[in-house]
Amino acid sequence: MSSVAIILAAGKSTRMKSRRPKPLHEICGKPMLHYVLDACYGAGCSHVLVVVGHGKDVVISQFEGDRRIVWIEQTEQLGTGHAARMCEPWLREHSKGDVFILAGDGPLIRAEVLRTLQHAHHEDHAAASMATAILEDPTGYGRVIRDGDGNFVEIVEQIDCTPEQRDIREVFPSYYCVRNEELLFALSKLKNENKKGEYYLTDVYGILRASGKKVLAVQAVSAEDVLSVNSRDQQAQVDAIMQDRIQRQILQSGATIVSGVNTYIEAGVSVGTDTVIEPFTYIGRDSSIGPDCVIGPFASVPSESVVPERSVLAGHVSSERFNG
Repeated sequence: MSSVAIILAAGKSTRMKSRRPKPLHEICGKPMLHYVLDACYGAGCSHVLVVVGHGKDVVISQFEGDRRIVWIEQTEQLGTGHAARMCEPWLREHSKGDVFILAGDGPLIRAEVLRTLQHAHHEDHAAASMATAILEDPTGYGRVIRDGDGNFVEIVEQIDCTPEQRDIREVFPSYYCVRNEELLFALSKLKNENKKGEYYLTDVYGILRASGKKVLAVQAVSAEDVLSVNSRDQQAQVDAIMQDRIQRQILQSGATIVSGVNTYIEAGVSVGTDTVIEPFTYIGRDSSIGPDCVIGPFASVPSESVVPERSVLAGHVSSERFNG
């Protein structure tokens, strides 16, 4: 069955104290939105509907070459449910399978988690499913409420939680998987009767459950993957986690990183077998380093460089050296 995705990326960078649209803030050299799109494509999505608002023209220009993206504008900020409603006309005309819905400020998302979620969704013949996580400190996240048998009941946003509900550690980090027809039905029933006066997308689960539909909550998200970016501090934390992932992948490919803490490698870099990366080295995004090289110490390799095998580099490396 085909699947599409909706990415909610219309928010401003208010807490980031930035004029740059939030989805374009970079993690390891690439915009946050890039990682969420990659996860969707890795999970098999044929199209991705990206809901934009603040700075929409700048965001669109960054990804204008990607024909799989459908751009949807949200002119009023009336909540996540309202943002999803903006996608209704396209979904009614084009989609008949599953719809993932994800946040544009969650670049740590992994395609394999989405595949796990969709597999469980199909296995249980659910109308709607969600991936959840267990956190030591769940502050700020919607809590997953289950009944005595462990079945999903509802999601309660932090601002609306009772003191008892605030103690629940299972949270919903906005990983949705919903049958298209069920999503359209639930969106039509959304109300804004809450303390913020907004349309909460999380309410679609309660609406479907109340109508007798099966809703599944799957604990599939690691605590590390949950962190989203709402501040510069969180951006730094997410960047550090992504840097660890990038270096781990390079090590597993057969290269050596002498001092990971003194090395910074941006996203999309490939490194050949038996290459050694010495301390105090920077390698820019989408560069390709051949096998049997020595990079560093104190090397700075520009973005999109192509370094031939058996090269030895130290100090700054100009882009003309290999790409001109």
